[in-house]
This record gives sequence, C-alpha cells and structure tokens, in this order.
Amino acid sequence: MNIETTTDPIGQAISNYFYSNDNTPIIVSSSVVDDEELPPEYFFRNYKNMPMLERLALKKCKGKILDVGAGAGSHALWLQKQGFEVSALEISLPCCEVMKNRGIKEVINSDIMLFSGKQFDTILLLMNGIGIAGTPNGLINLLTHLKKMLNQGGKILLDSSDLIYLYEQDDGSFMLDINAETYYGEIDYQLSYKHINGKPFSWLFADHVFLSDIAESCGYKTKIIEYGPHYDYLAELTIM
Repeated sequence: MNIETTTDPIGQAISNYFYSNDNTPIIVSSSVVDDEELPPEYFFRNYKNMPMLERLALKKCKGKILDVGAGAGSHALWLQKQGFEVSALEISLPCCEVMKNRGIKEVINSDIMLFSGKQFDTILLLMNGIGIAGTPNGLINLLTHLKKMLNQGGKILLDSSDLIYLYEQDDGSFMLDINAETYYGEIDYQLSYKHINGKPFSWLFADHVFLSDIAESCGYKTKIIEYGPHYDYLAELTIM
C-alpha cells in the first residue's frame, strides 16, 4: 500500500532533493501556529546533525530493528552501517524508492497498521513517530498492534513533545480549556509542496504522563530515557 504521489508532498520533496538537489521547502500548516517551512535536506541529515534524542535512541537499539515512518532512511541507513538488520517501513512510495537507491537493504512500502507477520527486538518511532496515531484512541490501536510484533524482551523507542508550552502565559502559568473535547496534543495539519497539496490529517503529540497512562493501558511499562531542551523527551516502552 502507498499514498498517491499527487497528494504526497513529503515524498515528492524527498525525491526531488535526492535526484535533483532541489531543496524547495515543504510548507507546514497547522491549527496552532503560523505556517512553517521544512527543507527536504532535513530528512537527509547525518548522525552528527541529528537532535540529541535521536542519536541517543539509535545508540539504544538492539537486535532486529523496524524503523516506522522511515522517510528518506537516515536512521535506518546509520543503523545498517553499524551492522544491524533493519527494516525501513514507509507509506510513501517515492520515499521507498529513494531509500532503496541510498542502499537500504530492506524497504517496506506499507501503512504500519496493515503490516504484520514479522517480529523485532526494537521498533523505532522517531521524529515524533507516534504522531501517526492521530488521536488517543489511535495511539491505543497503534501500541496494541506493535505489541504483536515485539520479540520477548523487545522494546519500542519513541520521541515526542509536550505542547503545553503553546499555552504558556506571560506570568509563566498555562491556560488550557479543561472542558475541551480533545486532548491538547491533537493537532490538525496540512502539508504542501510546489503544486502538491496534501490531504489534511491529525497528528498526536503526547506529554510523558499521558503517554505512560496510554502505554500502561496497553500492557507496557514506560521509561523516560532523557528529556530534550524544549518539552521533548525520549521514551522506551517494554511489555509488562
């Protein structure tokens, strides 16, 4: 399964950068902040240029690894060079083609929720990879699905962010609507690149307490490995 190229801004941008060195930015529109620009070259960063939490996550990997939402394959490629057996899973067909041309041996073009039948020692969800869940219920479904793919003693490594900072007031307090129907980490996005307008989608950011509660309900134990510089963190989930 793959998404249509005509509605795949990230895939087309990554493909154009890889084959033509075209660094035209992806425009990221959201329900909470002004539009931002994301240069495709960011997906090709090497280990030294990765954020601290990503580097730490890669160092924590073990055994057979599944990299979910692999993008241009930078994480999978580094792990492969360290001698690991890595499967890079990505729903975008152009991204998969780029990863194959970058030398990644095992590339899987699929939606993670439709992929099964293999077992792993480490499942990676970096660049806020759990965001694909979209909602709290979606996160429950995702973690339940991934649980079936973990070997005994296996783990999920993920990074996410607490978006509470978006609601900080001048006096340092935080203003949230306690009667809101949705969790404050549920954000609506739409991406565009040149003439390509992606379909609107929901993306989930989880504070560490929220993540721990959801994970526990799915039968996981959560360990916060490290906190980042701006409300972000790296977590390890293991089966209880």
